[in-house]
Amino acid sequence: MSALAPVMEGFFTERLIGQRRASAHTVASYRDTFRLLLGFAHDRTGKAPSKLFLEDLDAALVGAFLDHLERERHNSVRTRNNRLAAIHSLFAYAALRHPEHAALIQRVLAIPAKRMDRQLVCFLTSDEVDALLAAPDRDTWIGRRDHALLLVAIQTGLRVSELTALTCGDLELGTGAHLRCHGKGRKERITPLTAEACAVLRVWLAERRGDTPDTVFPSRRGGPLSSDAVAVLVARHARAAGSQCPSLVTKTVTPHVLRHTCAMSLLAVGVDTSVIALWLGHEGVETTQIYLHADLAIKERALARTAPTGTPPGRYRPPDTLLAFLEGL
Repeated sequence: MSALAPVMEGFFTERLIGQRRASAHTVASYRDTFRLLLGFAHDRTGKAPSKLFLEDLDAALVGAFLDHLERERHNSVRTRNNRLAAIHSLFAYAALRHPEHAALIQRVLAIPAKRMDRQLVCFLTSDEVDALLAAPDRDTWIGRRDHALLLVAIQTGLRVSELTALTCGDLELGTGAHLRCHGKGRKERITPLTAEACAVLRVWLAERRGDTPDTVFPSRRGGPLSSDAVAVLVARHARAAGSQCPSLVTKTVTPHVLRHTCAMSLLAVGVDTSVIALWLGHEGVETTQIYLHADLAIKERALARTAPTGTPPGRYRPPDTLLAFLEGL
């Protein structure tokens, strides 16, 4: 009989921080998972979290917790699987510390991840990008900051965490203009900047008047923007741009959609997926394959090359409006 608290404390301090040197984002994600799990176990067993034993978190309780996430907290399958991955990691560590609980641990480790639907990525067309960039009121300080932020996000494809962490010292606007960022997995990468982005950033930095360690896109109080703040400003400008570009109204525009937009724009001009993977900081080329599935133009070009001899290229057009109505049912 061993208390759960020493195992969990050792998992965070020894395994995650000491041995794996996990990032702050990973530690925070695992922390939130176990806060939810311990709260759920407390409601089920009546025991305080610090009094729980490892055997209290059996496969039945973990399975009920995962169902609770989906049904009562309305979490997505992806979130459910992320929580389960954290639990698996804890129990794999516990197996080394408490082999006497091997049977219980194996039953928890045997809980599978749930399969999920994979939807096509959402991205913006060139007209939608123009409308979004025109939405901020550049007569105001906030509007000029937001315009520069949106332009950099769309052109570089930075993750929102990379965007908010960008400092004035990370920008090089001279010959070979680029920005440097420290991305996911502690990977440092350099992304080139277009002439348009350089011109906007020069004007903005002159107004920003920040030192080398200062964030490029500060909040009203001068500190770095939070990820939630960036999501809010992107959604606000997307709603405003919807009056000029109605197709934006049908899309949920987030900072990650701007990242997808960058990838799709690179793919549209013929950039190889391996280069796009390097540009976006993907771990492997396989992650970049989602953009191939979303690009209808690539599929149409492939279809055109396979058309039978003598068949004129182009899409099928129904010969009659009534037939078109029936075809659309």
